[in-house]
Amino acid sequence: MPPSGMETPFVFYASSHISELTGLRASTLGQLLELIRDVPGSSIYHHTHRFLQQHQYLSPEPPNDFSYWVADCLGDVELGEKLASIDTMQFLTIRALRDKITATIEKHLEENALVKMRFARSGEEFHFIKSVSFVFSTNYVAHDLDEFAQALKKVTIDSIYFHIFEARLRLEKKVNDFSNWIGSAIGDKQLANKISRLDPYTYTLEDLRNKIIYLIQKRSS
Repeated sequence: MPPSGMETPFVFYASSHISELTGLRASTLGQLLELIRDVPGSSIYHHTHRFLQQHQYLSPEPPNDFSYWVADCLGDVELGEKLASIDTMQFLTIRALRDKITATIEKHLEENALVKMRFARSGEEFHFIKSVSFVFSTNYVAHDLDEFAQALKKVTIDSIYFHIFEARLRLEKKVNDFSNWIGSAIGDKQLANKISRLDPYTYTLEDLRNKIIYLIQKRSS
């Protein structure tokens, strides 16, 4: 019989973020590339994920600040599309995501020498920002799937964001916290895999909440 989860209850956490300017800015694609290589991982995370948490009702697709700036301020639509098409879901670490972004820019520079001559207008430079996170526990704890589903209906989207996005990418876990607990503590590998296979970047956080609850209820019925 699989474990019930009683010995290892799921504690729901949430996180809040403060955005800080790093003082680093780029006016050209070359400068952007060099800074992307060197800035803290928290800055890469900010420019690829922070919109999803702050404005998740507007779009299920998190914008990529790098792609937006390249296309809008440098006028390089081709590279902007390449950066926007990077599948964030396939990367397990910020380091790997950073490497993909830099490799995409490097290849584009090699194939398009003239883009090196493009400068952003004054006031339109790319300013690097980093996210400083504060993690705290909520009042919600689950000992089984029923309690988990009920808590999931009540927690804030900040909690869902933390366990799905930050735990997997920023904290460099191989799987989101929900799937990890359901698979290990509850012992339901099938349900854990179904949740793990969801592409969270194609849902709003509210839709993601509802989808996970649906999968749990469907399993229990």
